[in-house]
Amino acid sequence: MSLSFLYGLSALLHLYLAARLLPAQPGTWPGVTLAAVLALSALAMPLGLVARRFARGPRADALAFAGLLCMGLFSSLLVLTLARDGVLLLAWLAGWLAAAPWPGPQLVQATAVGVPLLALAVTALGYLNARRTARVVTVDIPVAGLPAGLHGFRIAQISDIHVGPTIKQAYLDGIVDAVNALRADLVAITGDLVDGTVAELASHVAPLARLQSREGSFFVTGNHEYYSGAGPWLAELARLQVRTLMNEHVLIERDGATLVLAGVADWGAHHFDISHKSDAAAALHGAPAGAALRILLAHQPRSAPAAAQAGFDLQLSGHTHGGQFLPWNLFVRFQQPFTAGLHRLGRLQVYVSRGTGYWGPPKRLGAPSEITLLRLVSV
Repeated sequence: MSLSFLYGLSALLHLYLAARLLPAQPGTWPGVTLAAVLALSALAMPLGLVARRFARGPRADALAFAGLLCMGLFSSLLVLTLARDGVLLLAWLAGWLAAAPWPGPQLVQATAVGVPLLALAVTALGYLNARRTARVVTVDIPVAGLPAGLHGFRIAQISDIHVGPTIKQAYLDGIVDAVNALRADLVAITGDLVDGTVAELASHVAPLARLQSREGSFFVTGNHEYYSGAGPWLAELARLQVRTLMNEHVLIERDGATLVLAGVADWGAHHFDISHKSDAAAALHGAPAGAALRILLAHQPRSAPAAAQAGFDLQLSGHTHGGQFLPWNLFVRFQQPFTAGLHRLGRLQVYVSRGTGYWGPPKRLGAPSEITLLRLVSV
């Protein structure tokens, strides 16, 4: 996407906000302040996406951070301004039907002041939610006929961390510490770990080498790995003792019971590398027919129909971020079959993590980040 297009689009959208909000500001200083914020946002927001065209290293990260913060604020400003216009239109229609002069200047001015203040408050709260270490969410997975040896088996799932311009080593250190405290049987990392190359981010991903569990750490690729150079990242993860499951499986034995843990490449991986085409059937090929449970790690929930057809019992996914912040969590369902939480597709259970980090604006609202502790329980 060209820089001129990004700046042109940013300018048009911010001009709309200015036209709708500035004329109704109560006095010079509120109007000047809002105009300055909108101008700064219009200039900075595209940098959140293209900062590395202008700089490298910490300077690029600082530009990206500023641009992404503005993107988060702009998103709320735009949504709230559109909502304000809807409210004013309804108020005008109500006044017209009642033959009354409503809405009056007071409503127009109050909403013009309220929109920026509410957008700022929402963005600040969303920032605090995004930057804290994700909380642990414990989910019991009921499995009919689960052998006693696997009852209570614990999987720590982390997903969609997006180490990159705004998420660095300290952030990942906090996640690793929280996961290790769970003393899980295995760790599952369901994709979108990075937003950048190995050369840029290797030191920031290094904390993964400290992950501790009885059976080890397993990874499947997400779409963002392919934007960042999947091949070098798979090699780096192997160096960190994180095993990638690329349309393959491993067997885990516990007190005479066998658990199949499989993984597929991202649903769209074949667009980048045809040898990485997601294949749930291949991931299960050769697994023992008498296995007690078959679990698939698949980044995108829309891998579920293929997983169900292949014969899996449980799929662990991410990708959606649970929508990350309002109102976008209302639209995820149009792109994915499941947004967050535990679902069922026939006999297949699907758990979708809201993600452990965030992408783009450092903002989470209505879709909290999570480190998921999944416990297999017999029913």
